[in-house]
Amino acid sequence: MGAPVAAAAALANTRIGRRIAIGVLLFVALVGGMLLTPLIAIPFAVAGEQVTQEVETQAAPVANGDWGYPLAGGYSKGRGFGYNPVVGCSYCSTNHQGYDMAQGCGATIYAAGPGRIITAGSFYGWGNTVRIDHGGGLVTLYGHMQWGSIRVSVGDAVEAGTALGAEGNTGRSFGCHLHYEVQQDGAAIDPQPFMAALGLPLK
Repeated sequence: MGAPVAAAAALANTRIGRRIAIGVLLFVALVGGMLLTPLIAIPFAVAGEQVTQEVETQAAPVANGDWGYPLAGGYSKGRGFGYNPVVGCSYCSTNHQGYDMAQGCGATIYAAGPGRIITAGSFYGWGNTVRIDHGGGLVTLYGHMQWGSIRVSVGDAVEAGTALGAEGNTGRSFGCHLHYEVQQDGAAIDPQPFMAALGLPLK
């Protein structure tokens, strides 16, 4: 026993011996880390899942009674209702019939109120569009959604907060946004006073 210990001690005092010792220590640390990683990662994975569930729970748009906002959380306001020309867009109408709001490409768009789906797909200059008939001649329109993102079909009954699709840039659009339009008896009306009367003021 004495000779191997003495040989190991002599080897440890050389440059090669120190390199071997460092290599062995690194190997042991690597193997130990691989064995311990699952034990360390499990609590973080569980915590991450809880955070994701909390975010999904908070993702519903603000509602007041039967009506709510078509986007959840903050948004950037684009063009409002009426005369609103777009610099650099020759095909954009100057007489804007809706209210543009944006959170970014792919943001979820929700039904603002209860009703039945009457359009779910390509619809004139609005591109990929959903329209909801709320009864009494009232219709809301959600335009420029991403292709392939629509989650509802014609005839489906929806309520405020039902996911319709994702914010996109289809049709006569100039960047990702939601074109939110309110129509009464076939004529577009200003969404801002309409939503404010429901206790849901727009910016």
